[in-house]
Parts: sequence; C-alpha cells; structure tokens
Amino acid sequence: MTTKQKSLWGLAGVVLLTVLAILIVLPTGKVPVISKIFNKNFRLGLDLQGGTQLIYHADLSTIQGSNKSEALQGVRDVIERRVNAFGVSEPRVQTTGGVSDARVVVELAGIKNPDDAIKLIGETPILDFREEVEITAENLKTENGVLPIAWKPTELTGRNLTRADVSFDQNTGAPEISLQFDSQGAKLFEDITGRNVGKRVGIFLDGSPLTAPTVQTKISDGRAVITGTYRLEEAKQLATRLNAGALPVAITLINRTSVGPTLGRDSLGRSMVAGIIGLLTMVIYMIILYRYPGAIAAFALILYALLNLAVYKVMGVTMTLAGIAGFILSIGMAVDANVLIFERLKEELRNGRQLIPGVTGAFAEAWASIRDSNVSSLITCALLYMLGSSIVRGFALTLAIGILISMFSAITVTRTLLQASSNLKLFHNKKIYADGLATEGNK
Repeated sequence: MTTKQKSLWGLAGVVLLTVLAILIVLPTGKVPVISKIFNKNFRLGLDLQGGTQLIYHADLSTIQGSNKSEALQGVRDVIERRVNAFGVSEPRVQTTGGVSDARVVVELAGIKNPDDAIKLIGETPILDFREEVEITAENLKTENGVLPIAWKPTELTGRNLTRADVSFDQNTGAPEISLQFDSQGAKLFEDITGRNVGKRVGIFLDGSPLTAPTVQTKISDGRAVITGTYRLEEAKQLATRLNAGALPVAITLINRTSVGPTLGRDSLGRSMVAGIIGLLTMVIYMIILYRYPGAIAAFALILYALLNLAVYKVMGVTMTLAGIAGFILSIGMAVDANVLIFERLKEELRNGRQLIPGVTGAFAEAWASIRDSNVSSLITCALLYMLGSSIVRGFALTLAIGILISMFSAITVTRTLLQASSNLKLFHNKKIYADGLATEGNK
C-alpha cells in the first residue's frame, strides 16, 4: 500500500469517527440504530438535576481501632451497592470526618423526596452469623410444648461478606446462593464450619433469621454455597438481602436535605456559553495564526469536543458543574499539542525539508514534549481523583479523559489530515500557510 493510499484510508477513518461521534452525541431516539447500541442519555449530577442528600453517623465504637477505617469503607461500599440495586442513577457515597465522628454522605440525583431515598437505603440492618447451641437446663423453655432453638453469636459479621450471588447446581440446575468472604472472614468461617459439621449455622439480619443451612463439611477457602429448595425469585431475594444487609456497623440518619437544580441549571447554561465562546475564539486564533494548518487544528478541536461528549455518554460519566469545568479546561489544553507541532513544522520547512517529510519530522520531534506535558497532567489528575472529595474527583475525571482524547486528536487526527492534504499539489502552495511555514523550495 502506497503512502498516498494509507493517507486516504486514514482520512476515511477520521470522517467515519466524526460521523459516529455526532450520532452518539445526538439525543437518544434521534438515530434508532445508534440508540439501540448506545441506549443512554447524559447523566446529570445532583447539582444539575436536583435530588436528595442524606448524612448518616457511623457508630464505630464496637470496632477495634485498627479496623475502624476498613469498617467505615465497608459501610460506604454496602450503601452504594444497596442503592445501585434499586436503580438509582449514579449515586455518590463518600465518608467524611474522623474515626470518632465518622459521617457517610449519600447524594442521590433525581430523588426529590427524602423519604423515598431513606426507603432505598433501608433501616441499616446488620448481618451476623450464629451457631446453633445445645439446649440445656438453663435455657430450657417451652412455648406450646415446642423446645426453643438457641443461637450463639460469632465474630463473623456482614463486614466479612464480600459478595452473595445466585448460582445454579451443575447437576440439578436448582438455584443456590454462593457466598464469598474476605481473608479474615474465610478464617472465621473455617473455624465455625469445622466445629459445626452436621449442625446448622444461622444467618441473621437485625436479629431475625434469614436462613439456617446445615454444614456439610469444613470450608477452608472462604467460599460457601447455600443449597435448598429455593425458587429462583427466592434465591435472588435472599442474595439481595445478604448483600444489602452486609453493614459492618450501625448507622444513624442525622440530616436529610432536598437539593433543587435551579442554581445548577443557571450555572450550566453560563458554563456552556463560556465553553462555546472559548472554543470559537481558539478556532479563529489558530486559523489566523497558522492558516490552513490552523483550520485542520480547528477541525481536530471540534472533533475533540464531540469525542469527549460521546465518551461521557457511553461510559455513563456523571456530568456535574465541576466536571464541566474540567471539560472546558481540557479544551484549552487540547490546542497546545497543535501549537508545538506547527512550530516544529515551521522549523522543518525553514531548514529546507520538503512538506511531506517535514510533516513526519515535525510530529516525531514534537511527540516527546507532548507526551511529557500530558503525562504530568495525568499524574496530577490521578492524585486529585484518589485524594480529593467527590466534586474534585469529578473535575479530575473529566480533565483526564480530555487529556487522553486531546493526545489522540493532535497526534492522530491532525497528523492524518496534514499527511492526506500534503499529498495533493494544491496544498503545497505557501499562500495557504502562515508566513514562514513554507519556502519557495516547497511550492
């Protein structure tokens, strides 16, 4: 395949990518075929569409000092799983405060009634595992002539349960529930099953028994299967309750607030106007300064914005005001790579190189600077995302996505368009370039 053919194929790929990005960004339903594949709308955060904010206090007094941070993180994970199970769009759950004054902040976009949100999260049940103990003279009491069953609490609780899922017996196809414990839970479960072979182990939620399977053998790998005559719906319900109830500590609701979207929508409108003005200003500036290459950079910049929006929609990135700020900032950063490339191209042509090898050399020489500057920005984004609050994390995420896509648009899109046009004699004329970007020898 010749260089010209490669350039034409690359140009076709850029056109196809542009069309695909436009179709994805269009509102769901406008293009039926695309809507079936990417059946998503843009996700708006709490500050843009309103919703409910709940603040819980986590009681860590019963947890040993070394395990308090782990327990608080477990509370956050469980609440997030519980809300996700009910279909709330992109809940935001974070922990604040110290170990002695731990708080769990839950933000639920689109939930206008705090009572509905509280019902979604539930009454903070606590899951624990208990051993069946022998009836003695001390606890022998009868009710209607029926001997009671005594249960002894163990150290194994919901904080040790990593996951509960519905599976199916390979021989009979009957539904069953598979349990997965963490490393500490696996050791505790091994001890419990070892001394209770042939006996029952009860799983209790808020003091009420969920199920009491009989131990068939000692289990050492932290994986257990609960079998029985479950219907599929019963098995799903039990697995959901096990997951939802796996709170390591008790939490108490201390504040609830309904958040309106009015201020967010006003700020969103102003932010979008500012973004459009900034984008158009950079487009005009690049065209005036670099002429034809500037027009290519302008197209790459517009495609960059479309690709960002398409990625947000496909990946389900939640759009918040902080995230939009990161997106707008990344648009300004996206033009940097094109400036480096075009300035390097000036040097290549002034040194007497022809246009086609000059384009290749310019990209090769500019790549090191583009890579280093963007990698340093990505490291900053990673630190902000890991250590920042929810608002800062949204900013860091959209900025990081923008940086990655800007590298692609500058290195791939701009390069493909320049190489494709450089094979045409029309684009060898210096009049379509900025002063000094071409020489008499490059006509």
